Parts: sequence; C-alpha cells; structure tokens
Amino acid sequence: MNAGEVLVIGAGPSAQRFVERLHHHGHRGGVSVLGAEPHAPYHRALLTSVLDGTLAPAALALPTPPAGTRLHTGVTVTRIDRARRLAHADDGSVHPYDTLVLATGARPAVPRIPGLPRLTGLAAADGVAALRTLADAERCAAAAPGSAVVLGGGPLAVEAATALRRAGHEVALVHRGPHPLDRHLDATAGALLGRRLQDLGVEFHPGRTAAQYCPGKLTLDDGLVLAADTLLLCTGAVPETGLARRAGLTVRTGVVVDELLRTDDPHIHAIGDCAEHPGDAAGHLEPAWEQAESLARQLTGAPVLHRGTRQITRLRVPGTDLVRLGRGGPAPEGAEVVAFADPARGRYARLTLHGQRITDAVLLGLPRAIAAASRLYERDLPVPAGRLEFLLGIAPAAPDTDELPDDAVVCRCNNVTKHALTEACRAGAADLAQVAAATRATTGCGGCTDAVRTLCHLRPAGAGDGADGPSGSPDNGAGTSQDPAGTDEESARTAGGGGGAAQQWGGTPRNPVGAADDHGCTTEDQGGRTPGRSGER
Repeated sequence: MNAGEVLVIGAGPSAQRFVERLHHHGHRGGVSVLGAEPHAPYHRALLTSVLDGTLAPAALALPTPPAGTRLHTGVTVTRIDRARRLAHADDGSVHPYDTLVLATGARPAVPRIPGLPRLTGLAAADGVAALRTLADAERCAAAAPGSAVVLGGGPLAVEAATALRRAGHEVALVHRGPHPLDRHLDATAGALLGRRLQDLGVEFHPGRTAAQYCPGKLTLDDGLVLAADTLLLCTGAVPETGLARRAGLTVRTGVVVDELLRTDDPHIHAIGDCAEHPGDAAGHLEPAWEQAESLARQLTGAPVLHRGTRQITRLRVPGTDLVRLGRGGPAPEGAEVVAFADPARGRYARLTLHGQRITDAVLLGLPRAIAAASRLYERDLPVPAGRLEFLLGIAPAAPDTDELPDDAVVCRCNNVTKHALTEACRAGAADLAQVAAATRATTGCGGCTDAVRTLCHLRPAGAGDGADGPSGSPDNGAGTSQDPAGTDEESARTAGGGGGAAQQWGGTPRNPVGAADDHGCTTEDQGGRTPGRSGER
C-alpha cells in the first residue's frame, strides 16, 4: 500500500508517534504536520510537572521524528477540500495530501459561571486558565504563591491541586461529586483519597459548585467565598471536531472511525482525542499511541485492525499510589470480587475477577500490587490463587529488576526490553540521557524512569547526573522509588495541539522524570457532567 503524501493536522503526542512509526514501518513519501500552537510538539501530559517546577517547560519537548518531516507551527487549518484533497490554513497556505490524518485533540470544557471571563482559543484571562496548553502551565507557574482554586474532580484536577500546593500556594479543590475521582473510585477509595488530599494541605470542598466569579474570589453555591488569585479550570475537555464537521465527515462526540481508523472518507483517518472509536476512551495517551501504531502499519501495507485498548487510569501525585484498571460497569456473571481495606494506613483494594483474570480493579496505597496487577491486566493473565498475599506483596508480586528475564519489556511506550537496556549500558551509556538516546526508553510517558535507572545502576538526578533533569519522585507510575522493579511504563493521556513557517521538528529525546501516567478523563462541568465524551486532559 502506498499512502503517498501524508498530511497530519495536529502536532501533539499522537501525531508525533504516528509520524515516527510511519517512518519506522517503511513509509518514504512526504510527511507534513500542521499544528495550531506556536511551540514545537510537547508532552501535554506533563503539564502539571511545570506547575510545581519538577520540569522546565523545555523538558516537555517530544523526541525529534525522522529527518524530512515538515512541521508548520502556529497554523490553523480552516477548511478541507475533500474533492481536490487540499487543506487550507488561516495563513493562506494550501497543503495537498493523498492521505490525511486528523489528530486535532480536544479543547477545554469551560463551565458556565456568572462573572467568568470567556476563554477563547488558546488564550486565557488574567487569573483564570484552563490547564490545556504549555502557555497555561507557564502562566500558572510564574504566579507568585497565593490563593488558588482548582475546579474539577478528575485526575488532572487532583494532580494540579497538589502540584500548586507543592509550589507554595494555598489551594482549594472544588468538586460537585461526593469525593475526588468519583467516576473512577468507589466511596471507600474516594474517602481515603480525600483524606490524603487534606493531609497534603489541599482544602477539599465536595458536593459544591461555583455560583459566582469575581477577580480574586470564587463564591460557591452554599455562599462560601474562596480567595482565588488563580482559578484553574480542570473541568474536562471535548473532542476538537469543527474541522471534520465542516468537511462533512460523520461526527458524534468525536470523529467517527472504524477498525481501520478511517472516517467515511477513505482518504481521511483520525486518531487521538478527536477520534471516536468504540474500543477506546478519549483523554488517554496509550490508546492514541496504539491507534498511531495501527494506522502507521496499515498505511505501509500491514493488514492491521484496531480493536481497542485496555484502560489503565493512574494518579500522579508523589507518595500516593493509586490505579484504576478497566472502565467500570456491572461485573460479569459469575465474577469474583476480592476486597481489602486498611484505612489506618490508607490502603485499599477491590479486584473484580472473571476466569481468574482482572476485569476491573481499584488499588490504593499498594505499590507492589499495583505494579503486578497492572501487568496481569494488560496482558490478560490470571491472578495468583493467594489473593491477599498478592495484594500485600507477601508473595513475589513484582520481581526485582535483576530478576527480570532479558525479554521483559521495561519501557512499554517504546517496547524496550531489559536486554536492550543492559546492552546500551555495556556499550557506554552512562546516564539516563544517553540510555534514552540509545534505546528511546523513558522518552514516552517516563513511568519507567526509576526502573531504567536501577537496572542500569545509574546515579539518581541531583547526584551529579544533570542530564536527566530534576530529581525523580516516587510518582513514577507502577510504584515508588523504593519499588523500582514495579515500574512497568504506563501511558499518559491527551492528544492534539502544537502546529507559520516550515521547520524541522523541534525537540530532542528527553527523560521526563516524574512523567505522567494514564488517566481516564471524563468531560466535566465544574467537576460534573456535561454533554460530550471523556477527555479531561
């Protein structure tokens, strides 16, 4: 199959991954990428790391794709001429294509609050931002410590609230649900997470909505007035589908695609947050990357169908190990439910098993079980018979990195095995940046960073190893820094973004210490439901 001239609209992580994989699988035709943001493509899932200074904005740059990729930033496509296969942009440029890939991502869902200034496009009002772009994160990070209110109750809201607290702000989190992450956690786990937020110094207001905004303060529906030098809206996102609608493509909440990730125009495909595929949820980076892989293989001749992706939702808050596996819903007939609660130590687990395999799970405060259960769920493997021992890590739930077989995948985003890592170190890679350059490990979501460092016996950041940026935190995906072997790399969320003049794709392979993990993200209005599909990032 010859995809010919490929044009990608959108320059976020899904677009970057697609372009890289397209080259990997043998495409040698032209590739152009158009992104609306002025920046070179960056890892949107790491925006909360900018809030607390864990990462500098430049560290979010995505790896450089193959030479010859034509990137146009600051360009918004306004019209697609399907008959002539042309994309018209707001700067007057016209871009031909044989194959068009929509990777336009999602835009913030802004709640309707009296007094709230209207946020348009990529702009934000003074003191108010919807955390969606690098500019949003930089603006919030530049603000002097003061009072901050975060509106929303999903993973992004919780991560942003704790990041602002670590940066020295007095933070209040307002959510209309009964507890944080109420769409992912049951009441027991939600209560424990709420208590954890209080312990971290975040003032939590459940069951409340915003009634009025004035610069510097937010009034809640019960009359309580909160100081708000900064108001951060983490109230969900909706797929960016306007361009597809104007082109006459079928759109529901997202651009409808089939198992070939094809729209109803055979020359146009869609991936990432803008795409609506029955087997995937928006707001997750891993499905976007798998879609990118499937589409790249398909366009280079492989008979690949995209069936969907297993959902893993992680919370990235230092010292708080939390994962949700699956999408909820009723348990299958004949399912086994295993529950464990230790409120005094902030530990909780609930596994739903069918045929000895995990169909749904919530785990909190159990890093070894989180690491092991995540691997078993992803690979659809049975859970050991000793359920309690498995949850408590009494049995070897997650082997040390030295015990891993050579073919064990350590960096799942880039499919890097233990053997590849050890060979890179034997060949002279002496720090994380060199390991990343040699193998691409840690350049995806970054969740494998501690495992790679331990496996290769590298020095931690801050101990003379300046190449890998700020010190890694326990917030590394599958476990804490004390349990590096349990850090199977999990993916982060979001897609789209990024995209005048043509240039080579910016950025170099990075090691995003403290990188983001996978998040289920449901469109919210002040932390509740609005029409539209998931996509909180």
